[in-house]
Formats: sequence, C-alpha cells, structure tokens
Amino acid sequence: MSDTTIDTTTPRASTLQQARLPRWAPLGLAVAAVAAGVGIGTAAGMGNPFQMGLIAALLFVVLSYAVTAAVEGGRQAKNQLATSLVWLCFLIAVVPLLSLIWETVNRGKTVLDGYFLSHSMDGVQTILPGGGAYHAILGTLEQVGIATLIAAPIGLLTAIYLVEYGRGRLAKVVTFFVDVMTGIPSIVAGLFILSFWIIILGFGYSGFAGAMALAILMMPIVVRSTEEMLKLVPDELREASLALGVPKWRTILKVVLPTSIGGITTGVMLAVARIAGESAPIVLLVFGSQAINPSPFEGAQSSLPYYIYEQWQLGNEASFDRAWAAALVLIAFVMILNLVARGIARWKAPKTGR
Repeated sequence: MSDTTIDTTTPRASTLQQARLPRWAPLGLAVAAVAAGVGIGTAAGMGNPFQMGLIAALLFVVLSYAVTAAVEGGRQAKNQLATSLVWLCFLIAVVPLLSLIWETVNRGKTVLDGYFLSHSMDGVQTILPGGGAYHAILGTLEQVGIATLIAAPIGLLTAIYLVEYGRGRLAKVVTFFVDVMTGIPSIVAGLFILSFWIIILGFGYSGFAGAMALAILMMPIVVRSTEEMLKLVPDELREASLALGVPKWRTILKVVLPTSIGGITTGVMLAVARIAGESAPIVLLVFGSQAINPSPFEGAQSSLPYYIYEQWQLGNEASFDRAWAAALVLIAFVMILNLVARGIARWKAPKTGR
C-alpha cells in the first residue's frame, strides 16, 4: 500500500481578484474636492460660488482618476474618468436651471398673491406697487388654447399621412417644408400673419392673430413628435388588424393612435410649452393692453411674455417685482402642462399584463 500525502497548505488567492475602492470613496473624494475648491477660491479671492464649484468639479475628476488608477488600475481609472465627466456635464446642465428656478421663486413670491392673480393693470400707476397680471394670464390661456386647437389636429393628421400613406413626391415635399418650418424664427411667423391677416385682409390686432402665429410655430413640432411616435408602433399590430379585415382608417384610429397616444400627448404639451413663452409675435399682432379683454377676436390683448417684457422695460422697482411674479406664473403654467401631459400619457397608455 502506498502512502498518501495530504496537502494542508492554504490555497493561493485567485489572481483574477484585484483591489477595489470602497463604496464611500466617490463621496469622500467629492467632499475633499469641494473643501479644496472652497479653500482655493477663498485664497484666490473668488467671491463667486460658481467659480469655486467649477474648481471643485475639476479637482474631483482629477482625484477620482488618480486614486482609481493607483488602486484599481488603468482600465477602471478610464471608466471612472468617463463616469465623472458624465456627472460633471449633468451638473453643469442642472445647476443653471436650478439657479433660474430659485431666483424666480425667490423674487417672484414678493408680490405673487391672490390680488396679483385676479387684477389687471388698468388704472394703476406703473411706478407704484399694485396691479396684477390677470389680463395677461387670460390672454395667454386664450391665445395658446386657440393655437393648440389649430395646430394639434393639423399636425396630427399630417403626421398620420406621412407615416401611414405618404410614399410619393408629395410626402417628400411635405417633409421638406416641415423641416424648414421647424427652424423659422418666431418674428418671421409674426410678420407673415401681420402682412397677410392685418395688412392685406384688413383685420385688426387681436389675440386670434397672435394665436395664428403661435400655431405656425407649433405645427412642425407636433408633426415631428407625432411622426416619431407613430413610427414606434410595431408593424405587427397593423398587420394583425388588417388581417382581421379591419379597414386601414379604423386600424389607425383603434390600434395605432391608442398605442402611441402617450408620446403624442407629450409632444403636443412640449409644443405648447414652446409657444407659451413667445413674445415677438405677441408684440407685433396682439399689441398689448392694460385692461382685461376677454375676447380674443376683437381688440388688443396682453400675454404673460409681453407683460414681463412690458414691466421690465418700465425700469422701476415695482415693475421689476411684477415682472418676476409673472415669470413665476409662466413657469408654473408650463410645469402644470407637463404634469397634465404625463397624467394623460399614463392614463391612455396601453395596459399590459401577464
């Protein structure tokens, strides 16, 4: 019988394993970079927090790359560098937006109350506190609403034609003009309506004239967003419906549109948000008014963008406060539109289940 030797030595660690930074390392490096950035900025006499933040961000990128390279190796260091740059770009994009919202809320809340939302500037001395933006809010709601009623159906039907029916030269021409209209400056749309509706046809300045210019700006956005959403609908759904003998128009109405209604609604709301802040067509066509004009089809009106421009142009402290308050109302209006769009998209989204 041969003797059997049992090896009792401890097995070696696998060479595939390598050192890793702890999970709290990025947070620790970020804190160290912020502290160093503040210190360098203070020593250099920089009073701007944005400059200190930029220094801290650059230090974080350099520190994270150097520490990761020393501990985990060059490949992980490159990955960490790319991740840090992505986060840095994200912060550069978000910080100005948050700063804008903070400044608008901080300065707009000074005069934003029930009185401001329910009164106009009729009979108010502009150098004194008081007055409100009710006439501008009413004008914005009417003008944007009319523009949406004009542009949304036309844009939706145009997109349906391009996706479901357009195959020839006409479709190419329509696509070309939609691309051209996407880049049209707002002042050009206003000048077109001014020359055609007011100068040639002889109609007066009104909210409806401004709404038509806004509809021109809104239509290409609706067409493009709706077209992309319709293209995302699987062809199998169309083929299954057509195989059952359902007409094409009914397939579009009952299958294609319900499937893409969430994206279409979001695109329309984005188009509304795009035109809600336009002031150039309003200055040309609506002409502005200090009083409440409930009729968009007769007489001058105001709107929130025009009201902001008008109050800021006056150049006194009371008008500045009213301008900031109106800007806050406009931002809240756009945010509400986006929330409504998300709610409709979730409500109308196709139900999925096992």
